[in-house]
Amino acid sequence: QVQLVESGGGLVQAGGSLRLSCAASGRTFNTYAMGWFRQAPGKEREFVAAIAWSGGSAYYADSVKGRFTISRDNAKNTVYLQMNSLKPEDTAVYYCAADGGRVGVGVRVYEYDYWGQGTQVTVSS
Repeated sequence: QVQLVESGGGLVQAGGSLRLSCAASGRTFNTYAMGWFRQAPGKEREFVAAIAWSGGSAYYADSVKGRFTISRDNAKNTVYLQMNSLKPEDTAVYYCAADGGRVGVGVRVYEYDYWGQGTQVTVSS
């Protein structure tokens, strides 16, 4: 079992930056790929970014490529999402997820087994 707790959300003006953190419990954190997803009101949860267990590979949605960076510190059982040049359309609840040890790095909701409670990110224009 893995428990995930996100932090770092808030209100920011367009063009600003935020850094989300996701703290994980469990001794097997460093064997899981980790992902960030987001869900805006009235929309489906969508993929934002994911990183392999080693941190060697990272994947991004086209909408955030070049602006967001995912990273992880396995010694601290933490994954991060650095968000720069934020836009109003980035407003959503952001969720951290762990894949439970699957092969490869998933970009779909169903490929992740453990989820955090989410943290709200609001970008004002």
